[in-house]
Amino acid sequence: MSTPLLVRALRGEPVERPPVWFMRQAGRSLPEYRALRSSRSLLQLARAPELTAEATMQPVRRHGVDAAILFSDIVVPLVGVGVELEIRPGLGPVIAKPIRTASDVRRLRPLCPEEDLPEVAEAVGLLRTELEVPLIGFAGGPFTLASYLIEGGPSKTQATTRAMMFGQPALFCELLERLAGIAAASLRAQVQAGAAAVQVFESWIGSLSRPQYEQYVAGPTRALFDQLTDLDVPRVLFGVGTGHLLEAMAATGPDAIGLDWRTSVADARERLGPGIALQGNLDPAALLAPWPVTEREARAVLVDAPETGYIFNLGHGVLPSTPPETLGRLVELVHGHKLEAIA
Repeated sequence: MSTPLLVRALRGEPVERPPVWFMRQAGRSLPEYRALRSSRSLLQLARAPELTAEATMQPVRRHGVDAAILFSDIVVPLVGVGVELEIRPGLGPVIAKPIRTASDVRRLRPLCPEEDLPEVAEAVGLLRTELEVPLIGFAGGPFTLASYLIEGGPSKTQATTRAMMFGQPALFCELLERLAGIAAASLRAQVQAGAAAVQVFESWIGSLSRPQYEQYVAGPTRALFDQLTDLDVPRVLFGVGTGHLLEAMAATGPDAIGLDWRTSVADARERLGPGIALQGNLDPAALLAPWPVTEREARAVLVDAPETGYIFNLGHGVLPSTPPETLGRLVELVHGHKLEAIA
């Protein structure tokens, strides 16, 4: 089989047009997903292989995107190692017993995907037989997972997390190392089952300064990526509000950096050079505007995009109120964008 467009773009190889997919493309913006979810929790869907496969396939069928991303949540591996939590609608993961002490940290055992999350590999196997586009596996980054575990749920500032970072640095580093190992084990299992690329969602690292990131987070992140090197699949690292961290993030070893809407693609290319692919970065709110506005903003992103090593995406996840037809029109627009180097 020929190498998929997405994989070629992530590897910096020549492509005839940018591939396009969307973070959170499966989920709340789709009426068929809401029907699937109507009597089930997110975790129930994510741990039922047939339902996971169906939710993953829905945006591919509807929008014609160039990649599927496994329907799941970054906290699923934490559930696999015994963390008691629930995902509350409109809020996110809520941890029953937040981490506060060394004994709390050391209760986090390594993930054994074959025993702890066999349903994930089963879902990937089902998708491998059905999909005609590559599947992206994903996991949460160590800092973002730590923030949920320490804060007890979502936080706008990660203040309690950063307080542990400052006040108990050795314990904080041990926690991030354990979480990096859990994320790596989850990603390995997804790739071995058939995922063609992986993305690490390190969503909340934008709350850190660059020195803080380099001191506390870069090492565990590099270790995470190092554990995936032998799999020979592209690895993407994404964070929100990370314009000040791009060089430090790139130094941890990903093949591509996902950009949010605050940093232009052209600026990122100038800063990082051609050796790393870029993904992004239309503001998700632009999809709530009238189509001529959405089109204008999308074309501006495409004009900024390099001829190689680029994947069109949003600067964060699809918002729940996004009209599905807008996503479809956006895919058509990107599919019609020809790159000068090939055309």
